[in-house]
Amino acid sequence: MTPRFRNVRRIGPVQVATFLARGRNRHLAACTAPRCDFSAEYDSRPAAELAARTHRCKA
Repeated sequence: MTPRFRNVRRIGPVQVATFLARGRNRHLAACTAPRCDFSAEYDSRPAAELAARTHRCKA
């Protein structure tokens, strides 16, 4: 089943979202810039937002 993202927020080119995985809330930060492959999952929302704020695109 595809995760349903909620509480989606954009910080620069990075989107941060919350989703439910195996009964636990997980948080995702993913860059939407072309040719940038950054994406990561985190246990806490502040960690995902910090990653989004400090991300620098290689592209």
